[in-house]
Amino acid sequence: MFDVILFQPEIPPNTGNIIRLCANTGAKLHLIKPLGFTLEDKQLLRAGLDYHEFARMTVHETWADCARNLQGRRIFAVSTKGTQRHNLAAYVNDDAFLFGAESRGLPSEVLKNFPEERRICVPMVANSRSLNLSNAVAVVVYEAWRQVGFTGAK
Repeated sequence: MFDVILFQPEIPPNTGNIIRLCANTGAKLHLIKPLGFTLEDKQLLRAGLDYHEFARMTVHETWADCARNLQGRRIFAVSTKGTQRHNLAAYVNDDAFLFGAESRGLPSEVLKNFPEERRICVPMVANSRSLNLSNAVAVVVYEAWRQVGFTGAK
C-alpha cells in the first residue's frame, strides 16, 4: 500500500484524522519531528477515535531519517507549489506522499530535491491558499488507491 509522510505537522486534529484515514486505507503514516503536539494529545486522540491501534505509524527525528527509511521508493511531494495535478500522475503500490506543515507547507530546500513530475498539487480555484491538510491527504490517497484498483478494499 501507500505511505503518507507528514513533515512537522502542527495541528493535532488533522493528524488524528489522517491516522483514521491511514487505518481505513491500509496506508502507513510517517511523522517527522518536531511535532506541534504530543502523541497523547486529547485532540489528536479524539480525532483519530479508536483507530490508533489499527494504524501503522512511525515517528522520525528528521526528514533525512524518513527518506533513508523509504529509500528505493517513489516519493511525491504534495504542495501548492507542485507542477503537476495529483490526478495526472500514474501511481503504483508502495508510492509515498510527503505533505508539509499546515502553516507553511514544505520547505523549499526539501521541495527542490524532487523532480518536477513528482511535485504534485491538488487543484483549487484561483487565489486559494491551500486545502486543510487532512482533506488534501484524503484526496491524494484515494486517487492513488483508485488508480491501483482499490487493492485490499472490501
